[in-house]
Amino acid sequence: MDLLLAIAAGIALAAACGFRVFLPLMATSIAARGGYIDPSNGFEWLNSNVALALFGAASVAEVAGYYIPWLDHALDTIASPAAVIAGTVVAAAAFGDVHPALKWSSALIAGGGAAAAVQGGTVATRALSGGTTGGLGNPVVATFELIASVVMSILAIVLPILALIVTLVLLVVVYRVARRFFRMRRQQATTTSTTTTAASVT
Repeated sequence: MDLLLAIAAGIALAAACGFRVFLPLMATSIAARGGYIDPSNGFEWLNSNVALALFGAASVAEVAGYYIPWLDHALDTIASPAAVIAGTVVAAAAFGDVHPALKWSSALIAGGGAAAAVQGGTVATRALSGGTTGGLGNPVVATFELIASVVMSILAIVLPILALIVTLVLLVVVYRVARRFFRMRRQQATTTSTTTTAASVT
């Protein structure tokens, strides 16, 4: 049962990294210091004041950056690979002392995969917002992502099974948002191609 809770917490924390890279890491550091999470061997540094200070400063900078119109899209290009790395690390830290090969492969597939999926959904959502509102709706999206990251991180630590269920539902929602985004892109490409062809004929 303890292993199941650890796996659920790790996957949920990794998914939260898809919303904000550093907030779940800071939450994990706080939880480790409070005894709510027992980090795997090699992750004792999560208990350190240095780790907490660095994750805290990085979280503030990241959150603020997403409220700057020209910077939010630039952050997405950095956050996408960073989310996968953070998701893998936080999952491995939470999974407990299992065999390293199993821990890291599971962390990469489940943790990194969950983080990548959620991050992809946030990028698609921001692109939809930018395309439909001219960027005016992006602060609303950023606020939702911030709240989601905080709530997911807290749930992962306090109620990991519920957090895992929420993560699975979230992944379904992300899939639908991403599918809508790519459908819109295909329609735009088709419309542009048709217009260009008609113009060349005339």
